[in-house]
Amino acid sequence: MTPQERDELAAEYVLGTLESREAEAARAMMAADPGFAAQVGDWERRLAPLLTLATPEAPPPALWARIEATLGGAAPVRRGWRFPWPAFGLGASAVAAGLAAFLVLRPPVQPPLMTVLLTSTDQPAFLVEAASGQIRLAALNPRGVEPGRVMQLWALPQGATAPTSLGLVPASGRFSVTPQGVRPEPGMLIEITLEPPGGSPTGRPTGPILFIGRLAAAGAS
Repeated sequence: MTPQERDELAAEYVLGTLESREAEAARAMMAADPGFAAQVGDWERRLAPLLTLATPEAPPPALWARIEATLGGAAPVRRGWRFPWPAFGLGASAVAAGLAAFLVLRPPVQPPLMTVLLTSTDQPAFLVEAASGQIRLAALNPRGVEPGRVMQLWALPQGATAPTSLGLVPASGRFSVTPQGVRPEPGMLIEITLEPPGGSPTGRPTGPILFIGRLAAAGAS
């Protein structure tokens, strides 16, 4: 097993995406291999901050009114952000690959800001990390859009009246950008909207919100 495969196995074990037989094998490996057990511990500490997103938080009423309007009134009522591990009803390899490619192995000097962008039905779609002034996006479950449309990434700092475009999301679902004019901060909303080719012609979102989340400091209590 290569180092990358070991790391992905540790991530999948922590996420709970392994089949029962694979999970048993991973536990046996932890008992026999202190190095692998340490990797599992690292992933537990690294992913634990995402559980803080479960803290109920009332989103701005105007924001959800906009989401409901863009979806034709079909958006479900939100009672706050939540991110239970069982929500990862995704392919284990897709999740592990996205996380392994996205999260650094060495703890940063300053905790990064993180969020998971959710669909209107609270399904996790993208992982976002902001560190050293840069925002990185990775699809947990890559998906396409209808022909003639593109996905555009936006940031809305707290207190701002309109979001700032961070660019178009490529088909790979992986994206890295250094925002101009906005600085990543706790509480900042990150959203992806559906736009015409080339992105919004107005500099503001014109299509429906597909995915949305709020940045929070990793490791914050």
